[in-house]
Amino acid sequence: MLTNCTEKERLIFKKIARAAELLSMDCYIIGGFVRDKLIGRKTSDADIVCVGDGIALADKTASQFSPAPKVAFFKNFGTAHIHIHGMDIEFVGARKESYRYHSRNPEVVPGTLADDQNRRDFTINTLAVSLNQDDYGRMIDPFDGTADIKSRVIKTPLDPVQTFSDDPLRMMRAIRFAAQLQFTIDPDTWQGIMDNTERIRIISQERITDELNKILMSEKPSIGLDLLYKSGLMQRIFPQMVDLAGAEFKDGLGHKDNFYHTLQVVDNISKHTDDLWLRWAAVLHDIGKPATKKFEEGHGWTFHGHEVVGGRMVPKIFARLRLPQDHKMRFVRKMVELHLRPISLTKENITDSAIRRLLFDAGDDMEALMTLCKADITSKNRQKVKQYLDNFEMVQQRLVEVEEKDRIRNWQPPITGEMIMDIFGIAPCKMVGDIKNAIKDAILDGEIENNYEAAYHYMLLKAEAFNLVPVK
Repeated sequence: MLTNCTEKERLIFKKIARAAELLSMDCYIIGGFVRDKLIGRKTSDADIVCVGDGIALADKTASQFSPAPKVAFFKNFGTAHIHIHGMDIEFVGARKESYRYHSRNPEVVPGTLADDQNRRDFTINTLAVSLNQDDYGRMIDPFDGTADIKSRVIKTPLDPVQTFSDDPLRMMRAIRFAAQLQFTIDPDTWQGIMDNTERIRIISQERITDELNKILMSEKPSIGLDLLYKSGLMQRIFPQMVDLAGAEFKDGLGHKDNFYHTLQVVDNISKHTDDLWLRWAAVLHDIGKPATKKFEEGHGWTFHGHEVVGGRMVPKIFARLRLPQDHKMRFVRKMVELHLRPISLTKENITDSAIRRLLFDAGDDMEALMTLCKADITSKNRQKVKQYLDNFEMVQQRLVEVEEKDRIRNWQPPITGEMIMDIFGIAPCKMVGDIKNAIKDAILDGEIENNYEAAYHYMLLKAEAFNLVPVK
């Protein structure tokens, strides 16, 4: 494995080995770094396990460099961390763990390398490489993890039922690794997940959502999302997503399975963006469909207003999943609420007014919205896909033309609410908002020009309906 390392990495490991020798301590590279080097996957994080005091080894290792890197240590956990030459290295003493049924936090005591390998989640993460003088570079692989890497299999080193019962987060991790590495899950391990889904309730929402985000950031998120659904975990951690599943038929008319449509949209958008929140917008773009599904005689299934209902659901879903309640949530909500607008513009004679309104509502997120809309095309009919894409190109061209002419993106009307209150000598009230919105709509609809004088005269006209007269 060390032959797969860079020269800088090999130098760092030599210095760790020297530090361990000075402390008369055995130490090993273990886990993800070894796995990723064997796979050929980029990595810059390495875990060092020693039979002894991990913090002491980190201090001694830092002293081997000039200048010495800062050592961050966490005494309660017996771990320490250094960053050197672009690598993040964590040191910990070998441990033996035992679990209580109602907690994923183990009781920890010092242990051997074998104890430490036994407690790990999957065979591909149990691999260790010796940094000891007697057998430097030797692979220690008690569970045949190298064979599982070659076979591209996720498998627990010990009984999967016990593994997942002890720490149910490992079920999410198994599915996350399957998505990230595009490995399959061993049948016995898979059965262990399905038998333990109820145990996920003892895991904090933050930890669950962290794994969910990592699945979403994988190259093909549908792998992980589908496994979450098929295992039964999705039903427990994200029931609104499960509500999308299934197709219903009536009078020979059916609708598509919106769960698998959503998975395709997420995969489509992931080819074009690494923005986690745009990927979340893809996940949630149709989340309002179950609540709006209706069968109309002679027409079929409809989902009228699902974008509005879905938008209202976004804050609640973000709160439940402990996702940020800030501009990221507002961005996702905006994408969900607007995702049908560009599509509707491909089905009608596009007016400048419709383009202006879309530019105004989308603002700086216009390009992200168009990326989502293109990802939403999941038809298997190539001709239909080409037609949609050609229509979107036409819409984008019109967006450019209108934006260059009107500069409406992120625009604010020339008459503000504060100005209306000052001109008419009134306090904040519904009339102020009505007049301000009327001015905005008139400009966006092309009824008046986008300047102060036109807006002022229009304001006076609208104010007459409220019996308002200027005091200034």
